[in-house]
Amino acid sequence: MPAAAPDTAIAAFLRQVAAAPNPMKLGNVGRLIFAIDATASRQETWDGACRIQAEMFSETVSLGGLAIQMCYFRGIGEFRAMPWLTDSQALVGRMAEVTCASGNTQIIRVLRHTIAEAGKGRVSALVYIGDAMEESANVLADLSGKLGVLGVPMFVFQEGDEPNARCSFRQMAQLTHGAYIHFDAGSAKTLRDLLKAVAVYAAGGRKALTEYAERLGADVLRLLQQLK
Repeated sequence: MPAAAPDTAIAAFLRQVAAAPNPMKLGNVGRLIFAIDATASRQETWDGACRIQAEMFSETVSLGGLAIQMCYFRGIGEFRAMPWLTDSQALVGRMAEVTCASGNTQIIRVLRHTIAEAGKGRVSALVYIGDAMEESANVLADLSGKLGVLGVPMFVFQEGDEPNARCSFRQMAQLTHGAYIHFDAGSAKTLRDLLKAVAVYAAGGRKALTEYAERLGADVLRLLQQLK
């Protein structure tokens, strides 16, 4: 299947974000799980995510704030979940200590962890960034369906366009009432804007996302306006 034109893909992703159920909060604070594939090829993307974190926090201050829990997997069976943090510097500091290592994907553990966290307190959304899928598509679909029942939309960012991953990632997003998009090395600015948009959604819902659109650059604003 040929890849969609960038503008069309971004517009479709943002439409799905806007159509997701209004996020559930714990108190006045939205809670966002941010999970990244940290296997060997992912260091550049990990470093980019470190830079984006502070901007995601800053965009949500006026909405009551956002708590982010960073999760990652790497190496042989290593999966880590950092504490819930509301301070960007604390999170970036912890992320800066992590280096990527060769290994297989562990997306199943990401989903099971998110389900467990949602059982402890409301989770507004799950963001996942990765490029491959080496697990059971059926198990991923089953767990995604459980996240959907719990009201936790999954926003999936695929680096590249590997077919097996694309198929599973799209399905996971659909089953959780979330959204999927793929990006490449030349999409760093757009990735940053879209991640900030998801953070705003997690903290303030669809209304906040619409208001946020008014402050974006012309290119992304033009796409967000299609949601109205």
